[in-house]
Amino acid sequence: MTGAAKRILLEVLGWLLLVAGVAALVLPGPGLLLMAAGLGVLSQQYTWAERLLDPVLLRALRAAAEGVETWPRVIMSTIGALGIGAFGVVWLVDPDMPNWWPIAERWWLPGGVWTGITLLLSCVIALALIVYSFRRFHGKPEARAALEGEIHEADERRHHEDDED
Repeated sequence: MTGAAKRILLEVLGWLLLVAGVAALVLPGPGLLLMAAGLGVLSQQYTWAERLLDPVLLRALRAAAEGVETWPRVIMSTIGALGIGAFGVVWLVDPDMPNWWPIAERWWLPGGVWTGITLLLSCVIALALIVYSFRRFHGKPEARAALEGEIHEADERRHHEDDED
């Protein structure tokens, strides 16, 4: 693969991940992690992406730590992830439209099988992240404090770099 082709491929991949991450902030999915992945790819070519990578990744880790801070949060996060997976199964099974459905048939389970696949994939990723976060942060205030220190340092570096520009 030529250098130009590789550069274009990485740029397209980076932007796709970044846009998918922004969308996943309001849709089911790991938004901040997708944004961090996109910024990681784009940071190979753009300094602005490199500057944003650490703060976004660290905030994703903060959100993960907060999600497993207490047992009710762990339980609700797990139920939410399993709920997304259940919707994915419904999309894959593709049941007939019920009689009570009030709008046009085309709005019954839109997106077809690929919606179900992405919902199941989101479920698996969410469950894996819950397990990872639980093992890394639950009941470990020192790990949370270290993360907050890293966030503070990253913010200071970014503000220092902004002042230099």
